Amino acid sequence: MKILIVEDDRALNNGIALSLGGEECLQAYSIAQARSLFNGSVDLIILDINLPDGSGLDYCKEVRKESGVAIIFLTANDMETDIVTGLETGADDYITKPFSLMVLRARVNAVFRRKQERAGGFRQDGFFFDFESMVFTVEGNAVELSKTEQKLLKILVSNCGNIVSRDMLIDRIWSDGAEFVEENALSVTMNRLRSKLPGAPVKTIYGIGYMWERN
Repeated sequence: MKILIVEDDRALNNGIALSLGGEECLQAYSIAQARSLFNGSVDLIILDINLPDGSGLDYCKEVRKESGVAIIFLTANDMETDIVTGLETGADDYITKPFSLMVLRARVNAVFRRKQERAGGFRQDGFFFDFESMVFTVEGNAVELSKTEQKLLKILVSNCGNIVSRDMLIDRIWSDGAEFVEENALSVTMNRLRSKLPGAPVKTIYGIGYMWERN
């Protein structure tokens, strides 16, 4: 995912970029720089409101005229009216300073998931998954997945970029009241899923769980 960070505090800008490790971050310190860096390949803008050459609110309106890119305001303006104005301007989320970098990361992932869902499915590289219509393709070729495999895949991509523990996966996949689940049931299901989705960026976090990695 490509993220444009528009924040004039250079230390904070760098800190945000570091906290989003694994994502491609473009860093701008003014609206003018943001304009020069923004293009159709940007997936998300993290935007301050009080910038040296203008208001982030005005820049948000400007972007909204030509793009539906996800926008998160990150600002010290913490009055209720400020938040309402920011959201009504077209932002997908509004975070006030001071803030937790862990919370910021979670909000970024949540906004990205919602954008994917509104787009009609999950797309990454050559993979496309539409869980509502149960259409799953790899490089345009249809793949048949069992209900258990679909559950596992949906949890992984819904938490894209985050580790999902084995315990959580077992609880959510086998939530039909079964008293006993084979110890290796999850590993077997994961192996079947990987065999049907060659090249899928599913990383095993040994002793913890699994993660669908962002590109």
